[in-house]
Amino acid sequence: MNVPARGSAATSSLPRVVAASLIGTTIEWYDYFLYGTAAALVFGKVFFPNSDPLTGTLLSFLTYAIGFAARPLGALVFGHFGDRVGRKKLLVLSLLLMGGSTTAIGLLPTYDSVGVMAPVLLTALRLVQGFALGGEWGGAVLLVSEHGDQRRRGFWASWPQGGAPAGNLLAAGVLSLMTSVQSESAFLAWGWRVPFLLSAVLVGVGLWIRLAVDESPLFRQALAAREARKGEAAEKPPLIAVLRNHWREVLVAMGARMAENISYYVMTTFVLTYAVNHAHFDKQSALNAVLIASAIQFALIPLFGALSDRVGRRPVYLVGAAGVGVWAFVFFGMVDTESFGALVVAVTVGLVFHSAMYAPQAAFFSELFATRMRYSGASIGAQFSSVAAGAPAPLIATALLKDYGSATPISVYVAIAAAITVLAVLCGRETRGQDLAAVEEQPADGVTAGKPAVA
Repeated sequence: MNVPARGSAATSSLPRVVAASLIGTTIEWYDYFLYGTAAALVFGKVFFPNSDPLTGTLLSFLTYAIGFAARPLGALVFGHFGDRVGRKKLLVLSLLLMGGSTTAIGLLPTYDSVGVMAPVLLTALRLVQGFALGGEWGGAVLLVSEHGDQRRRGFWASWPQGGAPAGNLLAAGVLSLMTSVQSESAFLAWGWRVPFLLSAVLVGVGLWIRLAVDESPLFRQALAAREARKGEAAEKPPLIAVLRNHWREVLVAMGARMAENISYYVMTTFVLTYAVNHAHFDKQSALNAVLIASAIQFALIPLFGALSDRVGRRPVYLVGAAGVGVWAFVFFGMVDTESFGALVVAVTVGLVFHSAMYAPQAAFFSELFATRMRYSGASIGAQFSSVAAGAPAPLIATALLKDYGSATPISVYVAIAAAITVLAVLCGRETRGQDLAAVEEQPADGVTAGKPAVA
């Protein structure tokens, strides 16, 4: 049910909450994707100059993947405190950590200046980025989900998901602009730093917006209930409660992320390396293709979110997973034509299928867990899978291309991930219309207490 605000603090309007979450996630994803794009185009030359081009890219993607290793830790820490002290406070902290580490990357000395210390510092800052993002996602989608009405939750909660393509669009756009107005030597010397330093300005904007939004009304209700229970038996930490009562839901969420995560990083990050080094596109064309596809995806995400409110989370998710598994075998063939139009279509269609998974994901994962452990449950399910999915995806794709000289094994890799996701979603329950206030902890036998409020 919808819980009204109490006391003097009025609940923020839903569009305002959505805008704050979307702008915040856009900034955080801008920071995160900026690293991935730079890893594909710049870091191999700036931080690993003594390697051949493909090996340098592998090393660069390795530092990129390390950031994912910190995301589960971020999920645990932010999830715990987000379920204890509130969603809003942790979202502000994640924005500060992400923006600070990204700005610092823009100030790093290169390998030519300080030797091996340069990639070491780069890796350390990437870990901070991963830690921050591990806590960001859960808080952003929950703040919207717990403010919104249950009949349109898929639509409203999908807007923070739009921060991913918007952030990627912004990151690729800024880098594209820098490469278009600079020579190769100037871009490698200092131009690549500008987008990272820009993060300091964006974080200031994000903080101003996020600080003006109220805490989730459902969380305030859960906090009041916890205060009323003081003196009774000690309450288990959210992590323990999740693993004991919602472990099936955690596994469903992890499996659901496999195809979504792997396909996205193969088709937006690895494709930059593949298009430039294997299909002979220039950097500008490769970046522009991702720009166009990301703009289209941003428009599609709320549409798929709304569709999940009408037909259910699972049917929309399954279409995306099955579609991306098939498209993976078409994708590289289109890129290999060396036609810019074909490259744009390849990436765009891939992101259409990705959107069908990514859009309902926010509402789907939120509806799986009880309020007092929702931040922990959604974050753990989403971020622990990223270590096996998104983290190594560009690295595995690059290694497969290097070993086999063909993109077919990469397509098989994406298809296997799609099969895992289809199985996971089929094993999950439909959550469309779930009343978040009614979702209770599961008893030891795993029977779900909460029931959807919409038939």
